Amino acid sequence: MSINEVDTVPGDNGDPREGEGTTGDIATGSPVTAATHGSTGSTEGGSTVETSADSPAGPAADAPPTFAELGIDERILRAIADVGYESPSPIQAATIPPLLAGADVVGLAQTGTGKTAAFAIPILMGLDTADRKPRALVLAPTRELAIQVAEAFGRYATHIPGLNVLPIYGGQSYGVQLSGLRRGAQVVVGTPGRVIDHLEKGTLDLSGLRYLVLDEADEMLKMGFQEDVERILADTPNDKQVALFSATMPGAIRKISKQYLHDPVEITVKSKTSTATNITQRWVQVSHQRKLDALTRILEVESFEAMILFVRTKQATEELAEKLRARGFSAAAINGDIAQNQRERTIGQLKSGALDILVATDVAARGLDVDRISHVVNYDIPHDTESYVHRIGRTGRAGRSGEALLFVAPRERHLLKSIERATRHPLTEMQLPSVDDVNAQRVSKFGDAITDNLASENLALFRTLVEEYEREHNTPLIDIAAALAVGSHDGKNFFMQPEPEPVERPRRERPERQRGFDDEGGGPSHHRGTGAELATYRISVGKRHRVVPGAIVGAIANEGGLRRSDFGHISIRPDHSLVELPANLPAETLEALRRTRISGVLIQLQLDHGSPQHRAMPRGPRREGPRRAPERRQPRS
Repeated sequence: MSINEVDTVPGDNGDPREGEGTTGDIATGSPVTAATHGSTGSTEGGSTVETSADSPAGPAADAPPTFAELGIDERILRAIADVGYESPSPIQAATIPPLLAGADVVGLAQTGTGKTAAFAIPILMGLDTADRKPRALVLAPTRELAIQVAEAFGRYATHIPGLNVLPIYGGQSYGVQLSGLRRGAQVVVGTPGRVIDHLEKGTLDLSGLRYLVLDEADEMLKMGFQEDVERILADTPNDKQVALFSATMPGAIRKISKQYLHDPVEITVKSKTSTATNITQRWVQVSHQRKLDALTRILEVESFEAMILFVRTKQATEELAEKLRARGFSAAAINGDIAQNQRERTIGQLKSGALDILVATDVAARGLDVDRISHVVNYDIPHDTESYVHRIGRTGRAGRSGEALLFVAPRERHLLKSIERATRHPLTEMQLPSVDDVNAQRVSKFGDAITDNLASENLALFRTLVEEYEREHNTPLIDIAAALAVGSHDGKNFFMQPEPEPVERPRRERPERQRGFDDEGGGPSHHRGTGAELATYRISVGKRHRVVPGAIVGAIANEGGLRRSDFGHISIRPDHSLVELPANLPAETLEALRRTRISGVLIQLQLDHGSPQHRAMPRGPRREGPRRAPERRQPRS
């Protein structure tokens, strides 16, 4: 086994983007064997190649390769150049040569390092567009990542006609996917559950598969897809080329690599830190009551192109977006309740410049990759450092600089310290713009607007109208100009006024706990956070299948298009489990969930009609199985 070790910074996606563009085309390219750049030594089982992204410049022979030097097809080079990328990222420089040479590859790299291009480019170069059957399959853990990868394939193939890329995932109509498969798609990108559904229906033929990629393999295993992945691997030709990418290398990944990959080249992207160095990270202390005022000041004073605001709940996305629109900002919300077509429209507006601010939850923003995003604001501080890293990775992409702001309430300072320790990157405290700063900026923008309008082609018309008004009403021009300025602001105050001090409210009594599995009677259950009505569903996997709550939530959320906050209690029994989900699930969602697999077993989701007393479970945190009763100590003899 060959091992390439590369030092880089996760999130520094300094090269072809992971996931923007539309389905494109590509013609056949012949495989090219590219040399690996770096110093070579010997190890047991193969060679070791070590490349450091932070090494000082040396002789020309040791300089990082260009895309052209990797032997990439000229048409793909043009697509890469179109978006302004000049040199491959470390994972691309180390991965593309062995894949072009026909070797299997195991890549250890975090999200945002450019790994999509690392496997997409070699695959595109080996496809024959005259052949319309599926020849490449990419498995992704979530629908967002599947869409992102499919878009990336199309982007790199923009200049060469003939190739069809088809994403297939849960939550999308089967009709769209069946039509795409009938037309012919050389590249299929899908989630494991939906891929197996098509295999069982006979609508997806993988007998001629030549390339198979497992993207974010560790995440697929965490979501309970291990048996599904192994089944797909076993049902595909033995002579296929396999690439496996994972952020970590648990034993299960090692097992898959050993069993299904042939003498793979192992490439490790060694992380210097968990966040990109091209992202300026700042924090500001602000109480919960003052957040909206603080955000407004930042939006008015800070220069930004596009911005993502992260909040914790679906309800908060809608509320904050509405408040920002009321204050004159171009903002929209995106969350798990939004239909896929509306989500795509909203992201399209963000890309085109019709929308400047996106308010999102963590799950809804996964796979989001937009050039214009210059700022990420953590309006609600995340409770884990991994979420923070993923959030700020939405900016500073493709080698560009980015800005990350973190709102920290006085009681949340410990979370700030946790983020700094985990990322090994201290955040810089910033001072909020004052009211005077905001008002000075408003005066400056007012003057700029006048200057811009003086160059308007309609100036002569309005000058004539103003002169006529001056003669008829004997009003000074300065008063007319001031009146027009007042009208342009819809009667709103031009200058910002200081926010009044918040009134201390009396502490309210805590509401009674909503009913769970352990209560008797009392009508339907309701979500403790949103108040939405929940129903109890039974699924055919339990303790003997070694399922955990995370696997249940991941599989059902992914295939049913749900969010984690849609779930109520989960009780894992010996041979089945009970899950609280929204009571008004659409029929097509229920049908998709009945065909969903967890640990390789059809869950056969159905409403549970058992009486509450037969479903009693100990009280405890959400999404946890029953707790073991404490053992009684025996008296000493």
